[in-house]
Amino acid sequence: MIQRIQSIYLLVATFLLGSIFFHPIAELLGADGQLFIFRFNGLTIENEDGLYLLTIPRIILLVIIVLISFISVFLFKKRIIQMRLNSFNIILMIGYLGLNYYYIQNFSKQLSGVVSYEITAIFPFVAAILTYLAIRAIGKDEVLIRSMNRIR
Repeated sequence: MIQRIQSIYLLVATFLLGSIFFHPIAELLGADGQLFIFRFNGLTIENEDGLYLLTIPRIILLVIIVLISFISVFLFKKRIIQMRLNSFNIILMIGYLGLNYYYIQNFSKQLSGVVSYEITAIFPFVAAILTYLAIRAIGKDEVLIRSMNRIR
């Protein structure tokens, strides 16, 4: 049931997380004046092809987060499982934020550079908030369904 508010929250969270695949997260200006771009798959040099440094754990974690977010939209008949899956997904999103911060700070120290974050850096945080709102709405639905069962 896509018309439920929690489904809308989860779809928006999925789109926000999916947009990380297409937009840079941060830019690092090295000490030598070279610009490095931090994307979902690692660090690249601005006008060159190929990766400078690959970050496989971040790629795997982001794919898992996006898949869980998308799959949980269609678990509307299993509300308890949907709530637990979304709670686990929030933990993964916070872990992804921490992993991003760790990699960016580590690369910044290695390159002796200055970091400037893009708007996509906060998308996992916003998606975590939307997922939390979805969990609350799912909980309200569950309470309503259980109260209807008591009346019968």
